Amino acid sequence: MTRLLQAMAGADHGGAEAFFERLAIALQQAGMDQHVLIRANARRAAHLRQAGVQVTELPFGGAFDIATRLGFRRAIARFKPSHVLTWMNRATKFCPRGDFVHVGRLGGYYDLKYYRNCHQLIGNTPDIRQWLVDQGWPQDRAHYVPNFVAETRAKPVARQTFSTPEGVPVILALGRLHPNKALDTLIAALRDVPDAYLWIAGEGPLLGQLEAQAAKLGVISRIRFLGWREDVAALFAACDLFVCPSRHEPLGNVVIEAWAQEKPVVAAASQGPSQLIEDGKTGLLSPVDDANAMATAIKRVLGDKHLAADLARAGRAAFQDQFTEAAIIRAYQDFFDKAGR
Repeated sequence: MTRLLQAMAGADHGGAEAFFERLAIALQQAGMDQHVLIRANARRAAHLRQAGVQVTELPFGGAFDIATRLGFRRAIARFKPSHVLTWMNRATKFCPRGDFVHVGRLGGYYDLKYYRNCHQLIGNTPDIRQWLVDQGWPQDRAHYVPNFVAETRAKPVARQTFSTPEGVPVILALGRLHPNKALDTLIAALRDVPDAYLWIAGEGPLLGQLEAQAAKLGVISRIRFLGWREDVAALFAACDLFVCPSRHEPLGNVVIEAWAQEKPVVAAASQGPSQLIEDGKTGLLSPVDDANAMATAIKRVLGDKHLAADLARAGRAAFQDQFTEAAIIRAYQDFFDKAGR
């Protein structure tokens, strides 16, 4: 029987962090015997404990963080896991050796020096799994298990909440205000999409820079920077189109979220979205960092209701076929049943 200890040292918000919470809770509900270690975070700890997950908070600091090393060892000694699943570099490097199967979970193309002591590795895209093999990791110990997203529907948030007129097209984008997310490209594209309003949900260091760009281009009056939002389903329900402009996106959880909410998608053809989306069927792809091409794709969807509906239906079908919670939980359970040293 699997006894799973998970370790996540991530930030307060982020795609990997949100999926970690979803997975831990879903595994708990599926009857998995588990314990999780997280970087001290009152909100995350309360959310997990409310779902019945046993949580230990540790500092997960720098190289000289003795408290985390001792806390990790104590948790293993007490819980006696059969498997330890560590998320990303920091948690993985803190994991001691022991009498368990150590699994590293990668959501990007990380430096494998942090994973030398792992017995098995999971990538959340086929490309990451192949990249692991190309880096010299044994093929039979490299695995692909995708993410799932929440598919709960909600009533649309009222447009007046964000000072957005009724009847105008609303474009939604989600993600950190970070160079990788290429929100500057989307803002530039908006200049050529008259009347549409853009809602950007996320926090990050580029807020001032993006606001200045929008003001310079004359589109600031049609953009709403929403900050970090917990009501994502309500935002999806209110929008007409979801856009993922990322110049670097290993997976593209947000594309799957849009599919789950049955919304049409336009995305830049970065790593993850270009693997997920069948161009012209489950979404439209445009070249990375090409604002003109992105504007053309956006106008094509907003100007053709039949196309928008077809893309939304096909995206929803792709979600149901590959990325439901039930399917991914079964995949993780099967993996742990079979994964050895």
